[in-house]
Amino acid sequence: MIVIIFGSENMRMMAKASLTALALIAVAALHPAAAQESYVLTIKDHKFDPAEITVPAGQEVTLVVKNMDDTAEEFESETLDVEEVIGGGQEASFKIGPLEAGTYEFVGEFHEDSAKGNVVVQ
Repeated sequence: MIVIIFGSENMRMMAKASLTALALIAVAALHPAAAQESYVLTIKDHKFDPAEITVPAGQEVTLVVKNMDDTAEEFESETLDVEEVIGGGQEASFKIGPLEAGTYEFVGEFHEDSAKGNVVVQ
């Protein structure tokens, strides 16, 4: 416990304001804002790895897609409302959500026969 004795009303008000500010800083340190989660997908040989990721329901997350192939690929998902061309050797990141529980499909539009995957929201 800290006891501070001040003679004037202004000094008491300043001390109260300072203690309030310190208390707010302490509360913020104990309860930091929720860090946004990132999930990484890699495209290699025209396939996604992993082909399925699980993300939490009701939260916005960042999806990072790294294209390890030499050619471009288009990450596309109608259900996630994402359409992004990623050059060979490049990466792209975008936010998805918050989403309701369910399964959301995505494809590599330039190689739909092999580049397929799902975002599972739980």
